[in-house]
Amino acid sequence: MKFFNCMLLLSLVLCVSAQNWFTDAGSFIRDAYRGAEDMWRAYSDMREANYKNSDKYFHARGNYDAAQRGPGGKWAAEVISDAREGWQSDVSGRGDEDTRQDQEANAWGRSGGDPNRYRPEGLPSKY
Repeated sequence: MKFFNCMLLLSLVLCVSAQNWFTDAGSFIRDAYRGAEDMWRAYSDMREANYKNSDKYFHARGNYDAAQRGPGGKWAAEVISDAREGWQSDVSGRGDEDTRQDQEANAWGRSGGDPNRYRPEGLPSKY
C-alpha cells in the first residue's frame, strides 16, 4: 500500500510539474480577468459613443481584444457574450435576428477577424 501511495504521489508531482499546471492555470485566470476588462471597455465605449449602428462593431471589438489575451480571454469573451445575449434576448425584445447578428459579430471578433468589418461610417477614430 505504501508503494502504491508513493507511486501515485510521484506520478502526480511529475505530471503537474511537467505540464506546468499551476503556471498555466494562473495564466488562464489572468487572461480571463483581462479579457473581461476588455469586454467592459468595449461596452463602456459603446455607451459613451452612443453612435447609431455601432453595436456590432463594439461586439466584435470587445471579443477581439479579449481573445487576443489568450485562451482565458477567449473563454471570458464567450461566456460574457453568451450571457449578455441570453439576457438581452429575453428582456430587450429586440428579437432573434438581432441576437443572431450580435453573436455573429462576437464570433468574428473572437476568431481574430478585424472588428472594422462592422465599423459604421463616421464613427469617431477615438473608438
